[in-house]
Amino acid sequence: MAKQFSSIDDRLRDFIARQHIFFTASATSESRVNVSPRETLCLRIISPNTAIYLDRTGSGNETSAHMKADGRLTIMFCAVEGPPMILRLYGRGRIIHRSAPEYRELLHEHYAGEEPLGARQIVWLDFDLVQTSCGFGVPLFSYEGERPSLDQWAKAKGPEGIEEYRREKNSFSMDGLPTGMFDG
Repeated sequence: MAKQFSSIDDRLRDFIARQHIFFTASATSESRVNVSPRETLCLRIISPNTAIYLDRTGSGNETSAHMKADGRLTIMFCAVEGPPMILRLYGRGRIIHRSAPEYRELLHEHYAGEEPLGARQIVWLDFDLVQTSCGFGVPLFSYEGERPSLDQWAKAKGPEGIEEYRREKNSFSMDGLPTGMFDG
């Protein structure tokens, strides 16, 4: 049932565009595996083998630590509406921090220059394997909308409070790996 491809074609790009959620998975050989849900509004497929997403401040920063230490990253989409399918992008990622000139360039080019409060970095994935599978075991759900919680949290914290929070909660992974967020 699984099919493998070397890149994204128009059919797979259309599938991704219809999804409302995706998941990232990362790890190092010595760390816990991290799986995180993300809203697809922050995702861009910028070439047949490259995806980026605008990452916002969260309770941890495992993906950043794993990218710095190892680089392996998988992004998974699964249809919860319509025909069943799971799609995974396998590759190597890197983090582009807000202080990097490349961050501003990508923000301008792919997000109309708009940065939501709490944005902390862009995750870049170069993938060399795309795999689809049946998705028969994925339950059906109806999309109601995005939660306002992250925006409300960021607004209540304000820029200084978010910076303080990042220094406390986002500098190291749960396994003690540095995220690189405050290097230089």
